[in-house]
Amino acid sequence: MAECVHVPVMLGRIVALLAPALEEPDAVLVDATLGLGGHTEAILARCPRAVVVGLDRDQEALAVAASRLAPFSGRTTLVHAVYDDLPNVLHELGLSSVQGVLFDLGVSSLQLDARERGFSYSQDAPLDMRMDASKAKTAAAVLNTYSVGELAHVLSRYGEERFARRIAQSVVRERTRLPFATSARLVELIRDAIPAPARRTGGNPAKRTFQALRIEVNDELAVLERALPRAVDALAVGGRIVVMSYHSLEDRLAKQVLTQRARSTAPVDLPVVPKGHEPQLRLLTRGAERASESEISANPRAASVRIRAAQRIRPAA
Repeated sequence: MAECVHVPVMLGRIVALLAPALEEPDAVLVDATLGLGGHTEAILARCPRAVVVGLDRDQEALAVAASRLAPFSGRTTLVHAVYDDLPNVLHELGLSSVQGVLFDLGVSSLQLDARERGFSYSQDAPLDMRMDASKAKTAAAVLNTYSVGELAHVLSRYGEERFARRIAQSVVRERTRLPFATSARLVELIRDAIPAPARRTGGNPAKRTFQALRIEVNDELAVLERALPRAVDALAVGGRIVVMSYHSLEDRLAKQVLTQRARSTAPVDLPVVPKGHEPQLRLLTRGAERASESEISANPRAASVRIRAAQRIRPAA
């Protein structure tokens, strides 16, 4: 089992954004992507009267987090669940609303650093990429069963890969010779499928394909699209939501949900906003906040993070 050695991204800023909503006794934070528990640990230390409901689809991550959070065991409830199941989790716990929700999206340190999980393109490993090992679909299954059109769509939509169709055609051609099982062969195929000039910029050319496969295997964007409105609905007045995204597709969804709820639903030409049509949220960040150079230097995984946050300012109509 992986050791708890990762450095949580933007830790001080995340605590500062959430803490004002967690000062009252028994204030509840939902850490919707618990991971190794680094953000939760800091928040529990900073907010001694708060409690945390931690969700994660990765059972290994839950076990590591439980060990890390053992000093706060009376103030934590850890649940094996995907974050779009938030309403059901809260119902089962008898909670009608919460004071905070945190999403730290994307792949966790545990998943990225564990070779056998197959998330990294930097080392040869089984093409797995499941965040929840109890699920059936793996990256290898996607590569070995999807048609050229289906695979090209995944790579283009989720990886924003310009050469999606060329890669998909190469995959389908090569799998007839030998099905895909490990990452090194896929990385080599991607390098050969992409024109040489395009390989010289933008880092490892396999990055976009691996991102797309991971999103497809775990249904990440569809889950997030369902989860964000449900999380806002779960917030009590005064409660806060923080979303940490690591690529533009996640950030776009976060922006859409939070900015939409921060606007009035009344027609724009009305002189007075009718009751029940006022904004539900107040944005706490101007656009998407990025990590400072010093933060990135200390923790390179912060380089791509985008943070958006908002506060609930009125109940549902």
